[in-house]
Amino acid sequence: MDLLGACRAFVSVSDHSGFTEGAAAAGVSQPVASRRVAALEELLGARLFERTVRRAVLTPFGAELLPHARRLVEDADGLLHEAAAARRRPWRLAVPDICTTSGLARLIADARGLGIALEPRTGTPARRAELLLAGRVQAALLAVPAAEAVWPVPLGLAAAEDPGPGYLHVETLRLGRTGRGPARRIWLQPEDDVPHVRDPLARLRDAVGLRPAQLAPARDLTTAAAEVHAAPDLLLCSPAQARALGLHWRPMGEFTPVRGYVLRTAARDAPPAALTRLGVRLGRCLGADPEDDPGGDTSARPSRTSTEGVGA
Repeated sequence: MDLLGACRAFVSVSDHSGFTEGAAAAGVSQPVASRRVAALEELLGARLFERTVRRAVLTPFGAELLPHARRLVEDADGLLHEAAAARRRPWRLAVPDICTTSGLARLIADARGLGIALEPRTGTPARRAELLLAGRVQAALLAVPAAEAVWPVPLGLAAAEDPGPGYLHVETLRLGRTGRGPARRIWLQPEDDVPHVRDPLARLRDAVGLRPAQLAPARDLTTAAAEVHAAPDLLLCSPAQARALGLHWRPMGEFTPVRGYVLRTAARDAPPAALTRLGVRLGRCLGADPEDDPGGDTSARPSRTSTEGVGA
């Protein structure tokens, strides 16, 4: 028996003093309303109405139970209202600020198609972790080492001038004993200024004899890209970023740095089940889609990642 439906019919018939009007107000047919009230009477063990040709009059028993039935209906309506509001409430997700506007727009549109009102909040790796810890977002895409990553993004070096096919070797940036003028730098954008990306590069810098300043953290991606366009410097980035910035991307010869991402949620906020169906779109936003590789001879790629082969 549908207790809520029966109580809804009971309240509606009482409010309209008749089965025909009460059924219409409840959004059901008159026979359905009659059957539901009869089933409720059988369940409760006594008649709720005295039925006449034109009216339905509450019995003393019905008058006593009506407030309880009304409260049940109101509570159920309140629950349905809150559920609908919760479905419409934005689900805040902290994402890297390297995500493009078009990538985020497609992510939001895909999420909406799955019934998720997604509200991305962009930020650096540290900022995303802070937002999650403070409860200002329900989830965050956090930067993690490649071994822990759901979405690994291989990185390489990008230059303003086409360096030709093959690899770019960091050791070629070393100045000789008589070298003069500014040394070419490798710029790190904030997204890559994290230990699992920065530290292996620093060890490689020292191992091949580069100057400390040749590995340079930038304030933001725009600043780093401007330095690369203005000088023969290099930018550590993904293939997708290089293409968007108008740069020529090549894999590194010594090893392959990897950005790693994993989705973490706040303890009290379970992610919507449908969110797992956005994995491919999330990967594309992060640059993990292999179809995002730029043109050029990048078919030969180092098989090593992380710090393998780099002097400690």
